[in-house]
Amino acid sequence: MKVHKLTLLIFFTLIVSSVFSQKTQVKQAIKEYDKLAYIKTSDILLKVANKGYKSVDLFQKLGDSYYFNNQMEDAVKWYKELMEMNQPIDPEYYFRYANALKFNENYEEADKWMMKFYEVKKDDFRGKAFVSKEDYLEDIEAISEDIPINNLDINSELSDFGATQYKDQLIFSSSRNKDRKLYEWNGQPYLELFTATKVGNGVYDQARLFQDKLNTKYHESSASFMPDDSAIYFTRNNFFKNRKRSDDQGINRLQIYRSQLNQDGTWEKETSIHFNSDSYSVAHPSINVQGTRMYFSSDMPGSKGQSDIYMVEIFKDGTLGTPVNLTVLNTEGQENFPFISENGDLYFSSNGFPGLGGLDIFKVEDFENKFKNKQPLIAKNVGKPINSPQDDFAYAENLGTREAFFSSNRPGGKGDDDIYSFIIPECKQVIQGIVLDKNTKAPIPQSTVTLFTADGKVLEKVTAGLDASFTFTIKCNQSYLVRGEKATFIPDEKRFITPNRKQELSLELNLEPNEQTVKEGDDLAKVLDIPIIYFDLDKYNIRYDAEVQLQKVLEVLKQYPTMKIDIRSHTDCRASISYNQKLSDNRAKATRKYLIDKGIDASRLTAKGYGESQLVNDCACEAKSKSNCTEAQHQENRRSEFIIRAE
Repeated sequence: MKVHKLTLLIFFTLIVSSVFSQKTQVKQAIKEYDKLAYIKTSDILLKVANKGYKSVDLFQKLGDSYYFNNQMEDAVKWYKELMEMNQPIDPEYYFRYANALKFNENYEEADKWMMKFYEVKKDDFRGKAFVSKEDYLEDIEAISEDIPINNLDINSELSDFGATQYKDQLIFSSSRNKDRKLYEWNGQPYLELFTATKVGNGVYDQARLFQDKLNTKYHESSASFMPDDSAIYFTRNNFFKNRKRSDDQGINRLQIYRSQLNQDGTWEKETSIHFNSDSYSVAHPSINVQGTRMYFSSDMPGSKGQSDIYMVEIFKDGTLGTPVNLTVLNTEGQENFPFISENGDLYFSSNGFPGLGGLDIFKVEDFENKFKNKQPLIAKNVGKPINSPQDDFAYAENLGTREAFFSSNRPGGKGDDDIYSFIIPECKQVIQGIVLDKNTKAPIPQSTVTLFTADGKVLEKVTAGLDASFTFTIKCNQSYLVRGEKATFIPDEKRFITPNRKQELSLELNLEPNEQTVKEGDDLAKVLDIPIIYFDLDKYNIRYDAEVQLQKVLEVLKQYPTMKIDIRSHTDCRASISYNQKLSDNRAKATRKYLIDKGIDASRLTAKGYGESQLVNDCACEAKSKSNCTEAQHQENRRSEFIIRAE
């Protein structure tokens, strides 16, 4: 190749002559870098750097050469040199350095540089997401499951990724065809679509080319099928009607193509979807189970980051609508490889949200319903072992067979990228709860706790233990109601929907006491939760809203005919002392008269007003702090008390 020859020429010149200056060497190497020939360029940049030369540009380009080829140990080395120069740089390099450190599981150091990234670029969503969830590693560990994963036998020593099921086959992308032209970027053959036959759950064999008509001499990958298998959408380089097209920078972009299935089982000549462009990429289609929407990734104008997740309507005639950017899920980084599951969950890969390193797989549960109903959309990391410190992407699942697939370049694989599978575990949730006193938060042992379906059918009834705890094992992705009950308490109940991944759930039921022990000196206003007994301004007649509260006191006095109470009325300080004293006394006596008129013996009731003499806070009007008192603080002092006294 022309690029290869040019690289060898530069390399030869570096050995036999010192005519070229360091500046000339770096300039020529960067020329190669800008052509995306990263592997060749890194050799040149490395030799320059190893001679002791230093520059921001040199270390940036050298670090990037390794970073974009997933050689993260070397990327860390040269990005570290860049940081130690302590020169002004694009904040994106803080983010890349942090990501490279994560590949090596150096999370503590990575978090320091993510914080640096946030501090110098506070409007970037990636930094905001990090500072809002600095304990992200604990959260990921909490949702991680012990799921056995399987490196498929069909993986080769090169790149294999992006598996999806089609009838009894697994369709995937691979660069295993060594007869093909090599791709300059990674030195591997161009990708083609392959198929393998299913011989058991998670077991596939006889990998072979999928369809000659759909494979060309450039990249093909990421296939998705209509629900009735009548059409395929797939990704290819911008190569259509035997013509390769590039943008104004000479970059050959990615595009999505569609092909219809003929009755004889062959595929028609593909057609280009209407929003493909020479100027940007669209890739990685995924069709929903209704066949009404396609999800894909793109860097088209209006994208937030290097690639964003988009959605587009599929009409009955097979035409597509106008793409919609799912802005709430996209960052300034990379979001790609979307997959919409049968039950409407949206999976995608991202390096913009806090994760374990590289691309992590994220999930928005019940996306399609939530999007339709304009509910919040929250992307959650799916945890280990699906995610790792390396790139993890291209998730797909079949809930019917409970098979799931993802791709990764983690250590221990057969090649560059490998396809992994696992059987989705039968999802059972364990909900652990506790029954507490609403007021004191003390445990309430021996409570009865009942589990109901969403429509009220009793599923299980248990008695809380001596520590007031209870446990239920329930299904995933279901609606439930749990009710706690205990004699002398008002029941409490909670409704909830379980997620569709196994995790421990906690629930707290708070029962409000329905019976309380009272003794001499207790205030019935507090026991019965009686707010202020309101009177009209400057008056002491009993208003209707006050009468409602006094009925509570009346019923207690009727229930306990020997109980005696002292009625006390208080005011705030905002009037003269003598006026407040008289007003409060009249109000206390009006309250006493009301109870006597309702049948309570007068000998059981005493009444006295205290004016502003017993304030419960520092809002005395003579105090210097009076100007700082709020209306709510003054209201605390305007109170009625019903103190139980000795019989």
